[in-house]
Amino acid sequence: MSVFSSSISTAAIIARLRAAGCVFAEDEAELLLSAAPTPADLDAMVARRVAGEPLEHVLGWAEFCGLRVYVEPGVFVPRPRTGFLIEAAVGLAREVAGTPVVLDLCCGTGAMGAAVAAALPHAELHAADLDPAAVRCARRNLAGTATVHEGDLYDPLPASLRGRVDILIASPPYVPTESVGLLPPEARLHEPLHALDGGSDGLDVVRRVIGGAPGWLAPGGWLLVETSERQAAATAEAVRAAGLAVRVATSGDLDATAVIGTREDDPDTTA
Repeated sequence: MSVFSSSISTAAIIARLRAAGCVFAEDEAELLLSAAPTPADLDAMVARRVAGEPLEHVLGWAEFCGLRVYVEPGVFVPRPRTGFLIEAAVGLAREVAGTPVVLDLCCGTGAMGAAVAAALPHAELHAADLDPAAVRCARRNLAGTATVHEGDLYDPLPASLRGRVDILIASPPYVPTESVGLLPPEARLHEPLHALDGGSDGLDVVRRVIGGAPGWLAPGGWLLVETSERQAAATAEAVRAAGLAVRVATSGDLDATAVIGTREDDPDTTA
């Protein structure tokens, strides 16, 4: 709680947030009070939130897998459901003998990479994204723990990574174009379209990630792609077509779906 909080009407802030449609107005008020250094800053922050800006953009951070991840206005906010992908990736990485090589593709703010680094501090971690603002956030969040590359998917990666990646994680845009308009205003109006819109069926970027993965995976390496439950079958088929064994994992608690591909010795083997 801020040192000036006694002079601020918490009830009034809660009322403003609730009137703006904030479901967790009490929790948000507490966070804003804790983050604002001055009463003037608090008033400005509340006004931004009431205007519909994502709370994470207003605070300057998002909570992800128990970490505070730095975010800037205009970047994609990491979603809690992606924690399911991280849990699966970390479990698989622990099966790797020696130092696992992990690639966070479409890394955004680097939240996924940061969570992996926290669980596996010995991993060799790389991350990549094409959005300069996201890369700026990722380099701050992953400072000292990963190399962050700026460019389209695999294009900026060093050739030395080819055939060495043990764990490739990706949360590409997978919202079908016609569904973008149905997203909450926080996402639709304040996050970059390229981080949301996955094309006509939502899988344009997903297929590109999958298609390029075999050339970068080490033998026995895993590809983990976040998608939706209704897109899981099509995503799994793309993984199978790329020559990887495939399985689908889901979490009802987090409403999360991950398609997991494995590079086996026999590329025609499927599961």
